Amino acid sequence: MVATAAQIRRNTVLLGLCLLVLSGVLQLAVAVATITLVLVTGIESILGLGPAIFLVAGALAALPAGRLMDRIGRVPVIAGAFSIGALGCCLTALGCATSSSLLVVLGFIGVGAMNGGVLLARTAAADMVAPERRARAISYVLFGALFGAALGPLVFRPLFAGKDLELDTLVVPWFAAAGIAVVGVGIALCIRPDPRTIALQLAAAGGLGSAPQGAPAAPLREILGRPGVPTAIVGAFASFAVMVGVMNLTGYIVVGHNHEQADVFTVISLHIVGMYALVLVIGQFIDRVGRRQALVGGLAIMAVSTVILAWAESIAGTSLSLFLLGLGWNVSYVAATAELVTHATPVERGRLVGATDLVAGLLGATLALLGGAAYTEWGVAAVAIGATAAVVAPALVILLARRPAAPAFEGAR
Repeated sequence: MVATAAQIRRNTVLLGLCLLVLSGVLQLAVAVATITLVLVTGIESILGLGPAIFLVAGALAALPAGRLMDRIGRVPVIAGAFSIGALGCCLTALGCATSSSLLVVLGFIGVGAMNGGVLLARTAAADMVAPERRARAISYVLFGALFGAALGPLVFRPLFAGKDLELDTLVVPWFAAAGIAVVGVGIALCIRPDPRTIALQLAAAGGLGSAPQGAPAAPLREILGRPGVPTAIVGAFASFAVMVGVMNLTGYIVVGHNHEQADVFTVISLHIVGMYALVLVIGQFIDRVGRRQALVGGLAIMAVSTVILAWAESIAGTSLSLFLLGLGWNVSYVAATAELVTHATPVERGRLVGATDLVAGLLGATLALLGGAAYTEWGVAAVAIGATAAVVAPALVILLARRPAAPAFEGAR
């Protein structure tokens, strides 16, 4: 029996709440990851290492998490990822309390792994609908992260207000983030039936528009070669890597412009608003105009944002840059994800999206490390120039690539 419309709506809301929780925890990680590691080690030149650890952990977790999702379902993986994240936040807090760089690094690995696992919730969103509605389904779930933007100013900003930025100041915020992650575990466990089960039911009922029910998962190499997949992967790589690479350096850039640490949460909140505020409109827009056009348009918006970053020094200017960065990511990444899941069966989607996230996360970590070094040596202009090139080049590749003669599966677009 196929899941009812009410069950699908309920699952969609709960998946959106999972992204809300993740967004709230990540605000703290983005705002203070660079500074936390610098404070605990006393080495300023490694300011890009904190975000890099976080991003590499998320990337390395994405592929096994995706494979596990295909095997046992979406819900256990999402709930498990939140559990690992809560532990990571606690370890980071203890590392700050004891000045232990080892505990901080282990904590960052846990928080990063949580991010890699929970972000695969967008695969679960696509599981429950027909191909022509997948971009908007993904957008509904991502919309939940918009409300997580309020957690930074409401929860974390008061914890930093009026305080000198020392290791002791970071202990309580990291424990608070752990509590938020525990809430995510409870929300994830309420999702039922599992979206993977719904996808298999749709396939059995003939409503999936993809491969026949019961068909075994193809090797990843074969999936990656299907028409439409390579260009979607290029767009996903560029949009995610540049977005997280720049975002994770924002805290240090803002403080470097002589602003207060508490001001970082304002910038990050507006960045998250850019990422998710228009996502409901954007999902419908992508389904209407096409994913290829959306990929290029999103990367173009990101290029505008990184150019602004080179000149902005005020909180307002930096906020505008990060808002546009989030908006461009929204357009290109939703389009890329919708295209990827359309060319994969229910037992292939997790590994395809996970593999994409793996490489995109590693690229993001590389950009954060290179960006940190470039910022230390030459300033924010070097970061902005490199980030602009990293989105313009892939956009040109997508524009020049030959369109696939036919979709990989019946019903795909």
